Order: sequence, then structure tokens, then C-alpha cells
Amino acid sequence: MGTCCNSSTVLKLCFLWLQLICVQCHGRILKDDTSSSDQFKNRFQRIFLSILFGMFTGLICALVFAWLVRSFVRYINKAPILKGPVVFSPKIPSKTLQSALANDTQLIGSSSSGKYYRTVLDNGLTVAVKRMEPDSPQLHTKSFKRRIQHELELIASLRHRNLMSLRAYVRESNTFFLVYDYVNTGSLEDVMNKVRENQLQLTWEVRLRIAVGIVKALQYLHFSCNPTVLHRNLKPTNVMLDAEFEPRLADCGLAKIIPTLNLPAASNYGPPESFQSCSRYTDKSDVFSFGVILGVLLTGKYPTDPFFGDTSTGGSLARWLQRLQEAGDAREALDKSILGEEVEEDEMLMAVKIAVVCLSDMPADRPSSDELVSMLTQLNSF
Repeated sequence: MGTCCNSSTVLKLCFLWLQLICVQCHGRILKDDTSSSDQFKNRFQRIFLSILFGMFTGLICALVFAWLVRSFVRYINKAPILKGPVVFSPKIPSKTLQSALANDTQLIGSSSSGKYYRTVLDNGLTVAVKRMEPDSPQLHTKSFKRRIQHELELIASLRHRNLMSLRAYVRESNTFFLVYDYVNTGSLEDVMNKVRENQLQLTWEVRLRIAVGIVKALQYLHFSCNPTVLHRNLKPTNVMLDAEFEPRLADCGLAKIIPTLNLPAASNYGPPESFQSCSRYTDKSDVFSFGVILGVLLTGKYPTDPFFGDTSTGGSLARWLQRLQEAGDAREALDKSILGEEVEEDEMLMAVKIAVVCLSDMPADRPSSDELVSMLTQLNSF
């Protein structure tokens, strides 16, 4: 009996001991599990931060690398500033041009933008050279000189029968020499001066051909060029005439690149918006200048004539034409030297209407050069 009790007691103690071991093991397992969970969380955070830091560092490095590549490409693509002759025509050898500019040349005209000279190259080619000495502190900066060179190269790429093609240019210090084809008839202003002095007769057919040629050149500049080219300084002195009185526009775009030339408000051929510094010069501004030239061809009068100093004329060629057109007296504006056949007078009266529309104060009310080509060519067949 005692043996049985002792055995039972021993079994109970063993059972309790096993339970105690189990409890201790379970506690240790729970402790190990908690420790493992904390370690996992810490390890996950370290991995996440490492990935985030790596991505941020990679992004910064990529941006810096892209900036370096872009800067390098822009540097190697910069056009050099060329001092010597830049020739766009195979007819003009560089050495020949350089020596021709050093010799005495014949002055054939001058304007606020520079002087024109006639010179003959060694190969017998006669060219017109425009000498410009723009007065601007920007000329001493490389960026400005490079911009002028780029714009002149763009102008040299323009090709149209009614444009003076830029054949070459030379830069010496702050002086620019622009080389064009020589046109022996002179400018529209020269021709109209001869007409006013009765030294030359210019029929309506020829005057209309001149007007159509001018507006076709504007149509090319405004609609065929990319980017669009604005003349900005359209006036009779910049309209050259060949032996057949076919017009060729000169100085296209020069007023944009030479600051001292960009003064359309100072010209009697400039549009009203030129007097507003906040206004932007557009293709419709060129159309206004064309309207003044068309008025000169129709009336034989210049905007600077003392005739327009009278208050009864409105103070300008544009106002005078507008008043006569509104009063139904447009015939009074026509140059008496071209009055003749009735059919031609009807064409001229229609041309006065076109000129008046071009001279509208609001740019939006003026036709485009593209529309003007159709309007003028309908007056006669070309």
C-alpha cells in the first residue's frame, strides 16, 4: 500500500515536472517568436530604406548625367562666330569678295539701315553690297553676334523671284557687309521720283505688276516659310526693280536682328500698332505697309508730302484715301498721269478699295497677304 502511494506520488511529481518543462518551453518559444518578429520588422525597414535611398540616388545621378549630356550637345552644336566671308553663292569666291570690299566702290543709295554700294568682282560679277554699322552695346557680346549670324543664314535660305537673295555676308569688327544681286533700275522710290519729275512714264499695268510682285513676296514670307518671316521695314526704298520692273524686296527680316533698325513707328509706312510698345508686330503689320505702298502707286504721292500737312486731308495718306473712299470721290486720289481708259480706271478704283482695307486701324480688319494675291490678280491677268 505504501509502495503504491509512493509510486503514485512519483508519477504526480513527474507529471508536474513535465508540465513545468512544457510551460517553460512554450514561454521560450513565444519569446523566440516575438524576437523573430521584431527582427523581421527591423530587417524589412532596413531593406525598404535601402531601396528608397538607392532610387533617390539613382534619380539624382540620372538628372545630373542628362544635364551634362545636354550641355555638351549644346556646346558642340554652337555655330562658330565667323569673321571672314560667309558665301552662299558659288558665283562668289571668298578671296574675290574680300578683295572687292577693300577697293573703292560706287555708292548707289543709302537709308537709315545702311548704305548700298555697287562693286564688280574679279570674275566680272556685279553685286550690291550693303554696309551696316549698327550702334548697340549688344554687338560686343558673343551671343548677340551668334544670333545675327544665325538669322542671316536663315535669310540667305529664302528663295523667291520677288526677293533680293542674300549671296554672302562679311563681319569685320562691328560692321556687317551684306552682298546681294545688283539691280540696275534702282528702288521703287527712285523710279517714283523720276515719275514725279516727268522723267519717266509708269503705266497702271506696270504699277499693278509691281504691287502684285510685292504681295507675292509677302505671301511667300508669311505662308511658305517655316518659321514665318516678317519683313518689318517695308517701304519704297526696300523695293528694288529689275529691268522689267519686276519688284524684289530687300532687307527682309533685318529689323528683327539689328536693334537700331527695329523702329517701324519712326517710318511713315509703319502701322498704327507700331506706336504701341505693348503691341506685337504681325504679318498684318506688313500688310499695312503694303497698303501705303499701293497708295503711293495709285496716287503718285508720298506719305511725307506737304500735301498731307493740311487738316482737310486727315494728316496722312491713309486718312486721305479713307475719306475720299467714304465720300465716293476715290477718283480724285488717282495719279492724273495714269488716267486713261475706262477699264483701267475701274481697276484703279477697285485697287483704292483694297488699299483702304489694308490701311485699317485694326489688324484683324486687314486682309492677309494670301488673300491680297487673289484680290489683286483678279484686277488683271498675270
